[in-house]
Amino acid sequence: MDIVGHLAHFVVVAEELHFGHAAERLGMAQPPLSQRIRRLEDELGVRLFDRTSRRVELTAAGRLLLPEARDVLGRVDRIRELAERSRSGEVGLVRAGLPSDLGGDVVAALVAAFRDRRPDLRLTLSETGTAEQVRALADGSIDVAVLRHPCDTRGLSLGPMLAQPLGVLLAADDPLAALPEPPVDAFAGRDLVLFPREEAPGAHDDLLAACRRGGYEPPVVHQARHPQFALGLVLSGTAVALVPRPADIPATGGGAGQDGGGGAVWRPLADGSPVLRTSCAWRRDAGDGPVADFAAVTTDVLREVAAMRPLDAVPPRRVVLRPSSGFLA
Repeated sequence: MDIVGHLAHFVVVAEELHFGHAAERLGMAQPPLSQRIRRLEDELGVRLFDRTSRRVELTAAGRLLLPEARDVLGRVDRIRELAERSRSGEVGLVRAGLPSDLGGDVVAALVAAFRDRRPDLRLTLSETGTAEQVRALADGSIDVAVLRHPCDTRGLSLGPMLAQPLGVLLAADDPLAALPEPPVDAFAGRDLVLFPREEAPGAHDDLLAACRRGGYEPPVVHQARHPQFALGLVLSGTAVALVPRPADIPATGGGAGQDGGGGAVWRPLADGSPVLRTSCAWRRDAGDGPVADFAAVTTDVLREVAAMRPLDAVPPRRVVLRPSSGFLA
């Protein structure tokens, strides 16, 4: 019996809960589909569907089998993909997804370090957000990714979790730039600039929640894909940006003529800065080897070049109650 084919038919019927609709989706007639489901039930020795003239429902055994069947089919697709890559001479290829805000120096260091560690492998990089990377890992179009957390990591293996402190980007002549560590609630009335939510929904929402806990409810949240766009909004004097410290913008000192980045400064936040949580991720069925080597190299580069730290090395935020706002900060 073609067990893989029968499992594929079972999954479609389970999703449609209608033999006619499932047959149409599979491009086959309904009687052969019903026969294949019966053969699968005979082979397994259980009934998978309760059928009446009016409805089709999964039995308890069918509900139990469904996620396992999907897992088997995913592994079969992976085997076929690897075979195809072998036929096309791409066995020595690692496909990695990276967030768009890593920075050119980080990407260059990552490529160089991986080339030194695995000169036998070819590395291709794609710039995509966390949500798209999770989907790409699931469908096998990439092998490994650098994700921003929290996100859906079911079925994935994770490398060490790293934390990257965020601070505020201000115009150099902004009165708040005189403070070495401005409090979050000092930004009241200012718009906020963040990376687009669609790139990392969980991290985006976490940062907004941290602002609210600190007593800052931004009137408008601008979503900036490019650092220069965020910088332009900050220099306009109406917005602040939550970002990792840019390499070309100092954390202290000076006026507009003395600071880098076109008259902007970066400041850590009072009471501890929020962090971006980052790790490498790959499918659990990918095994060790190239993806594990990429994860190890990337973790080292992020710690050395991007100034990220192991999550357990980040001091906890001091939590105090703000009676006037009811928020925690």
